[in-house]
Amino acid sequence: MNETRFMAAAVSTFFDFPAYLAAAKASVEEALDDSLGPERPEQLREAMRYSLLAGGKRLRPILCIAACELAGGEPTQALPTAVALEMIHTMSLIHDDLPAMDNDDLRRGRPTNHKVYGDAVAILAGDALLTRSFEMVALRSKGVAPERLLKVVGELSLVAGAPGLVGGQVVDLECEGKEVDLETLEFIHLHKTGALLSACVICGALIGGAEDDLIDALRIYARGIGLAFQIIDDILDVTASSDVLGKTAGKDLLADKTTYPKLLGLEESRRRAELLVSEAKAALDPWQSSAAPLLALADYITSRDR
Repeated sequence: MNETRFMAAAVSTFFDFPAYLAAAKASVEEALDDSLGPERPEQLREAMRYSLLAGGKRLRPILCIAACELAGGEPTQALPTAVALEMIHTMSLIHDDLPAMDNDDLRRGRPTNHKVYGDAVAILAGDALLTRSFEMVALRSKGVAPERLLKVVGELSLVAGAPGLVGGQVVDLECEGKEVDLETLEFIHLHKTGALLSACVICGALIGGAEDDLIDALRIYARGIGLAFQIIDDILDVTASSDVLGKTAGKDLLADKTTYPKLLGLEESRRRAELLVSEAKAALDPWQSSAAPLLALADYITSRDR
């Protein structure tokens, strides 16, 4: 990876975010492709690669890289952790799409994993990606101090388990078809979408050797962008088509889930997302001169159309 492509333009008032995003995504895609070896049986490897390499925005690994840069770290050292985070994200998508969960047939514009490989192999592919994520951090992170990697493993354990994705998913399932207040809705999303996005920025910062004040600021930043991301997802679920989204539109309505538009209305939901992004960016004010990628990524969350 050419490290100069990832440098925030601290010496310039202009930051070319599209170029940064394209370069970061290209390096992430290359690293993802290299991350899966000759697993046997071959069907397992194919199922893992089918979902991991299915495209997408790669927002989570790019957040990890950007946070590492902000902390003064070398972005190439964050790539194994960035890949690990995308593996955890992909696992969560595979499992969420299963008939026992959200029961979806479409993901990133093509059939979901279980539709191609069956429920059992899809579950095992997700399990394999989850465990491989810890291998990426523990065994493939070259030149990173062991104490930093230990903290990253701790963050990943929290986000992937009951305090994070698993706990959030259970509450999400329990709330289907029920009236849910804003506090419960935000509990769900802070433990699903928000927890993983938070882990991305915190893990990247830990790899980069961030001080406690930056870690604290990044947790505020991550909370804001995590909730804003979910609000925009909820808005797009009712305003965009399946072709644009690459997944089934209107799925939450069919499942009778409480969403931000259902609870607050479209316009208030949009205003809330914009406020959350403003608060997230404000948390990074002391580092503004070198936080251009993270600030641009925050704006990207509310402007996206898929």
